[in-house]
Amino acid sequence: MSSPADELESELDRYDYELPRERIAQYPAAQRSDARLMLVDRGRQSIEHHHVRDLPELLAAGDRLVLNNTRVIPARLIGRRDKTEGRWEGLYLESDEHGLWRMLAKTRGRVAPGETVTLLGRGEQDDIQLSLVQQMPDRTWVVLPQPEEPVLDVLNRVGRVPLPHYIRRGEMIDNDQERYQTVYASEAGSVAAPTAGLHFTQGLLEKLTAGGIEQQFVTLHVSLDTFRPITGDSLDQHTMHTEWGSIGADTVAELNAARERGGRIVAVGTTSVRVLESAAADGQLAAWTGQTDLFIRPPYEYRAVDALMTNFHLPRTTLLVLVRTFGGDELIMRAYQEAIDAEYRFYSYGDAMLIL
Repeated sequence: MSSPADELESELDRYDYELPRERIAQYPAAQRSDARLMLVDRGRQSIEHHHVRDLPELLAAGDRLVLNNTRVIPARLIGRRDKTEGRWEGLYLESDEHGLWRMLAKTRGRVAPGETVTLLGRGEQDDIQLSLVQQMPDRTWVVLPQPEEPVLDVLNRVGRVPLPHYIRRGEMIDNDQERYQTVYASEAGSVAAPTAGLHFTQGLLEKLTAGGIEQQFVTLHVSLDTFRPITGDSLDQHTMHTEWGSIGADTVAELNAARERGGRIVAVGTTSVRVLESAAADGQLAAWTGQTDLFIRPPYEYRAVDALMTNFHLPRTTLLVLVRTFGGDELIMRAYQEAIDAEYRFYSYGDAMLIL
């Protein structure tokens, strides 16, 4: 007879799977749209294998792609502790109206409020100082840059692409500045890429439009918490992170009209899903801007998304729960196993699936 603890453990274990290390993509496909695309059909309970470049044939005229136009900022910072000369690493998260930054940081030894860090440029030259003001309960630091200047000016000068740790231990190469960014990125604010969108080229977008499959844009600034494993003993106990998002009235009108004509809303990435479903919280898609802590998990019923294009996600994450809630447990579990067997490439620089 199982105990309550066993039942709680088995709930989270359902979202776990074994992935050979060599299946984690370390580099993007040579050509964005040459990435593989698994077609998962919920109606037929079937799985087919294609490439992203096949999307114009897999979707139908009248469908609408919803893309997240957030732009990844070079948020990873390298510095030197002025007190000890020791190496310091930080990840910029946000700033407030007083010029204070909130960051994650790591270094050897204990750091005390009041210490300063000198940021190093990409050529290891000294740049501005950060004064460490306070460490918060969530382990983030509040820091004050000296001298004060616009955040993006600093980050664009000295910041690195904040690659996930599973890609070359987070160490960027020059090519990452272009490839860890969608071709339509326009609204700066993310510390991680909306990875399903990395597969699109301008040529593919134009081909989709010519086939009657137009694109609409939303914004969701992706936070580091997006990729963190589920905490707590069950899904209900997990504290969901918040992210800022927005969808405009013109976009909503176009999507609602397309749906009324029989077209499907095809969300590109889980970040687009979060915007659409947050904006449809009252049952009808409407213009929306704000912070969302929406955690999509069973028995959630989708209101604004008819199809989903997404990469393959880490185990025991809210992203995998979202996808399984949309596609169905058994079918998506089978799809993941087939992707492993067929040697698909996983995670941020990996291949994708289209769930219809």
